[in-house]
Amino acid sequence: MAASLKRRNGLVDFFYWIWDGFERTIFIGTKFSFPARFVSPFGFLGMLTFVTFIILGISGALLMFYYEPILDRAWDSVAKINNTVPFGFMIRNIHYHASNAMVLLAVLHMYYQYFSGRYKIRNELIWFTGVILGTVTILEAFTGYDIIFSERAELAFSIAASLTNSIPVAGPTIRDAMFGSGFADFVLRFYTQHVFVLPIVMLGLMAVHMPRFLVFDVPMVMAISGAIFITGGVFPVDLGSKFQPTVPPGITVPEWYLTGIYAFLRTQYDKFVTGVAWPAMFIIALALTPFIDRYKKFSWKDRPIITAFGITGIAQVMVTTYWGFYISPDTTKALVARLVIDPIFFYLVMLLLVPIGFGFSYMMIKLAKEAERKAKIAASKGPHKVAQINLSGKWINWLIIALLAFQVFLNIAAYNAALSGMKNFSLFLVGLILMVFAGMFHLYRHGLSEAKKVPTPPPQATTEIPKPIGTSTDATTKLLGKENLSSVPATNTVPAPEIKTVNLENIREPTVGTSDLKKP
Repeated sequence: MAASLKRRNGLVDFFYWIWDGFERTIFIGTKFSFPARFVSPFGFLGMLTFVTFIILGISGALLMFYYEPILDRAWDSVAKINNTVPFGFMIRNIHYHASNAMVLLAVLHMYYQYFSGRYKIRNELIWFTGVILGTVTILEAFTGYDIIFSERAELAFSIAASLTNSIPVAGPTIRDAMFGSGFADFVLRFYTQHVFVLPIVMLGLMAVHMPRFLVFDVPMVMAISGAIFITGGVFPVDLGSKFQPTVPPGITVPEWYLTGIYAFLRTQYDKFVTGVAWPAMFIIALALTPFIDRYKKFSWKDRPIITAFGITGIAQVMVTTYWGFYISPDTTKALVARLVIDPIFFYLVMLLLVPIGFGFSYMMIKLAKEAERKAKIAASKGPHKVAQINLSGKWINWLIIALLAFQVFLNIAAYNAALSGMKNFSLFLVGLILMVFAGMFHLYRHGLSEAKKVPTPPPQATTEIPKPIGTSTDATTKLLGKENLSSVPATNTVPAPEIKTVNLENIREPTVGTSDLKKP
């Protein structure tokens, strides 16, 4: 099995030649690590976020061939991509769900770095640029679904324009620069920001934010890509209704990463305070965390105050996000009455959530620290055997063959689904293909690591020479003498048995056969 797993053909050598050629380029400053075993994805969520950025760039470039950034043609061009352009439905769904995945991965990456204390090891600049990069990522996703110019996009555009205009002094100027002085040219301006301005800013921040050593795990990259495809197949994105000024708008909400701000705005309090000042304070607090955290340790259990504040912030974000989605089901009320949130009740809940969330989180952290201390004491007194699942080379080969056969079946099924017009199902199957490939690659890598392991030698039997009765070690030494003691064999070794050669021609005994010679 080891020989078959280590075999390299000309194509592999060609890729290695290309990779070695990168040493003379700018890539020499970045070290890519391809782990030989499974690595927890939490350690390289940033790399997975960058992978989704690449997926967005490729799918977005394909959509640019057919999209028309004109106010009265934007929605119609997207409808043409969705319904008429070959594979346009798939590409648009991949682009939409990849944008949501990028925002989600960026948030998870930020909080993983927060709770693990990674900003402590001279990574303050990386953390600071990461917070800014996350904010720009949300703006990039926001401008992306606005250029469709549906009713949902018009709502988001109107809210963003009013919030920008509420900024003192510089607000009107920023609004004119970003949205245009009139209503007609905002699609073109948002399109320019979405495909050029914000991606350039993101690439510049990535150049500073990315560390020198990057972990690129192929199975996880394929798994994330497959998850995006499967999500697009199960939850296809809807076009929504085309915005028409003469038609009264229906009830709609923005994307999930903006519903928290939308909930604050629905309280009808001051727009600048609720939509600009408070989100800015939250972002500034996150950016200054490395300079506030004075703990010497990295674990979240050893930094109870910082951890409790982080959990409280997550709780508030989750509550406001849900509140932004909630709309009163009473259809007898007017539209404005269904959208307005009682400000006294809303802000009372948000204020009470701070001491309750912080106190409960702090108490649970202390209990977890105490449980960890007791577990270490119990582990030091108990067995240290760890349960493992080890597959033999035979089973690894059979599993790879089974996954390969399933991969062929999925390719045929996806091709037939695409021919029959089942766009959702074909996109779902393509995602499954990527997931199966990820599992097959990981299994292959596991087989490589198992083949490199040196087998543990079997334990050897030892015999001990008995001491003379009534004779101690000192007495034996005096009896034999120091000069003769070295000739005595060691007590824990056994002399090798002498092997004698037997000539079969000299054996005349008819009852003795070759099978008897093989017996010990």
